[in-house]
Amino acid sequence: MTADTGNRSNGILIFLGGLCGAIGVALSAAAAHVGGSFLGTAASFLLFHAPALVAIGLFGESRWLRLAGFMLGIGLMLFCGDLLARDFLGSRLFPFAAPTGGTLLIAGWLAVAGSAFASARS
Repeated sequence: MTADTGNRSNGILIFLGGLCGAIGVALSAAAAHVGGSFLGTAASFLLFHAPALVAIGLFGESRWLRLAGFMLGIGLMLFCGDLLARDFLGSRLFPFAAPTGGTLLIAGWLAVAGSAFASARS
């Protein structure tokens, strides 16, 4: 992976972290005013992971850490997307979307931990 690709990946992760933070705040407000059984959970997951994505984007120098960031991002989209679909659409995204997203989130965090042992590539 070239340095340019790494910079692009890092920028995408920073963007994704900012987007997750903004959506998390909006969903927190919606949960407070509108209700919805899954809005608060989706908001919390987005807000908990937003700083991690920004940090990985800012400081992630290894491919392993960037991969972990993308696993977290995809896991959030699936997990939170499924919860939000249940509240707003009355149905799931697709069968096992939330468990798949949750599994990716767990794997992403394990990859973050594993990246401590990966050598940084410039």
